Amino acid sequence: MTRPLGGDLETSDLEQRLRGASLLTTEILYYRPDHPRLLQTFAWQTLDTAPTFPRLARFLDFWRREIEATIHTVRIAHSSLVRPTDVRIVDGVLRLN
Repeated sequence: MTRPLGGDLETSDLEQRLRGASLLTTEILYYRPDHPRLLQTFAWQTLDTAPTFPRLARFLDFWRREIEATIHTVRIAHSSLVRPTDVRIVDGVLRLN
């Protein structure tokens, strides 16, 4: 499966992961002009590279230019930001007296 990365470039998920991209989950809270008191939410997942998040930056630029909605909050979760602690399994115990 290929996904457009921007412009006319297409890169597979595997190629993106080999370049260091991981799953990015984004929650955008926004106001629409027709309901300015109603806070709405939009969730989006893609592969992106921390810490610069170029795909997210392009998406938010597109949003500001093309979508008639004011962004209130952007929350992100990325595997390089949130992950389980590293665990090492020990096969034995070495005692020093």
